Amino acid sequence: MGLKHSFGHSGATPAHSPVPRASVQGLRNRPHAKVLVIGGGINGVGTFRDLALQGVDVALVERGDYCQGASGASSHMIHGGIRYLENGEFRLVRESVVERNRLLRIAPHYVKPLQTTIPIFSTFSGVLSAPLRFLTHKQQGKPKERGAFLIKLGLSMYDSFSRDGGSVPRHQFRGRKRALAELPQLHPGIKYAATYFDASVHNPERLTLDVLQDGEKAGQASGGPESSTARASNYLALHSLGGAATQSGTTESGTTVQLRDELTGELFDFTADVIVNTTGAWVDLTNEAMGAASAFMGGTKGSHIVLDHPGLLEACKGREIFFEHTDGRIVLIYPMGDRVLVGTTDVLADMTQDAVCTEEEIEYFFDLIGHVFPDITVQRDQIVYTFSGVRPLPRHDATQPGFVSRDYRIERRTPAAGAPGAGTAVVLSLVGGKWTTFRALAEHMANDVLAELGMERKVSTAKLAIGGGAGFPEDDAGIQKWIKAHMGAGRDADRSAVLLTRYGTRADDVIRYLDAGPDRLLRSTRELSVRELEFMARNEQIGHLIDVLVRRTSLAFRGLVTGELLVEVADVLSAPLGWDAAAKADEIQRAREVLERFHGVQIHSLVA
Repeated sequence: MGLKHSFGHSGATPAHSPVPRASVQGLRNRPHAKVLVIGGGINGVGTFRDLALQGVDVALVERGDYCQGASGASSHMIHGGIRYLENGEFRLVRESVVERNRLLRIAPHYVKPLQTTIPIFSTFSGVLSAPLRFLTHKQQGKPKERGAFLIKLGLSMYDSFSRDGGSVPRHQFRGRKRALAELPQLHPGIKYAATYFDASVHNPERLTLDVLQDGEKAGQASGGPESSTARASNYLALHSLGGAATQSGTTESGTTVQLRDELTGELFDFTADVIVNTTGAWVDLTNEAMGAASAFMGGTKGSHIVLDHPGLLEACKGREIFFEHTDGRIVLIYPMGDRVLVGTTDVLADMTQDAVCTEEEIEYFFDLIGHVFPDITVQRDQIVYTFSGVRPLPRHDATQPGFVSRDYRIERRTPAAGAPGAGTAVVLSLVGGKWTTFRALAEHMANDVLAELGMERKVSTAKLAIGGGAGFPEDDAGIQKWIKAHMGAGRDADRSAVLLTRYGTRADDVIRYLDAGPDRLLRSTRELSVRELEFMARNEQIGHLIDVLVRRTSLAFRGLVTGELLVEVADVLSAPLGWDAAAKADEIQRAREVLERFHGVQIHSLVA
């Protein structure tokens, strides 16, 4: 969540007044919390969940939709970060490997093992330059590619971090002949291929939503929604410091912030004793608005493309291809279902501009594909989706982007004395952070908050299943058994499989809702039904049509959005969300513009 106004991704000037949102009303009716988390990416949502589980009165606000910023623009990997070893970030790599293994256990519905192969073109290349890179964090002259010796050393160290509780096989090396037998379309000039396992998250947006709902559920354990100690709302922005440090008519004190409902334009004050700033690349702008100015951040932009390319999909053989491109940048190609994800760039971000994938970056992606699969050509019309985000990296001055630390730290500040609404709250700002370590990071942040409040930790999240990961089938046979058991009422095996993939075992709740009334699949897709959209509108804080296409489903990611789909989904959502004809037309137009501007998707017609 940032303060920068951006049509499509951060909420535009409201064009209509929808049905009053329970998420906003819960904050307006009780405008104080011990802790206010600002920012609804995975790290903010993880902190919200952890604090709620400790019994802390906590609120979270997000200017856009949950997982809309950098959290939704990741490479969809849950990994230890083998390349961070050359930066000397051993603590981070160790923690990342441990957390990777942990997420495979506590979020098995979304986090899956990912076989990864590194094509290697030399034996000893880079041995002399590696120490200099390690010491200076800079690339001197033309990049020297990492040869087999360095990669073997790194993978051996990587494996060592998995000794306690490791759940993935150790790495293997293959010579050229055997490597090409396994992956025949690899560049014939390779000398070796190293294969190891990391993990991927195919639904980062839905995993974020699961974490959020775990927090909300924990807050309601001792009472109904009105007495909840864990409240969260998207499309609710920090507007400024409020007008007073004490709420009128209450004894609550602390720092007062003014919040703005991005769907209606309404403003109201909210107080908190501790404020947690998890707004990613916008941390400094958020702190400035709260009178706690900082200069912590120096993010870099990363872009990706998604391809509908059966030839490239087949060439990967189900594996991620992870390698060093000619410029020294570590890049990746890997299959996600019937699509192929290619990324990523690492360039200095201009925070005055929207993060979008450029033509130059697309050319870079085509070039890197040719570097390892020289016989495969890619055409522009095979790109079904593009996305970009700004990594929340620390300020790095002269350090080159690829060498900037991916570790995180927590900075403590207080608002400037004398500012209206400044009050006495402590502001804890998250600098850095990555998907893989979100649970451990949230635990660290929550511990710091608990110390500020003089409270003790009650619950560990280390072994606590996340959302629909609880009771998730352990193997393919278990999955097929679940699917068969949930067929019926016009629901075939494919439909049951979609629901299990989308929700994990939370699909049980969805299916109960679907079966409680007449339902039908949409005409424009067999992956959604009328009542499922109504369930999302009631339970998943849908603010805009685009939320369903990009973050509640993978339809946009896979290039499956059509004009007919836009119209049909908008028609169904109109009743539960209170959209009249003008609002529905605005939502359709907004979705078209977001898809084109931010994701390279053009919807030419609104009819089939």
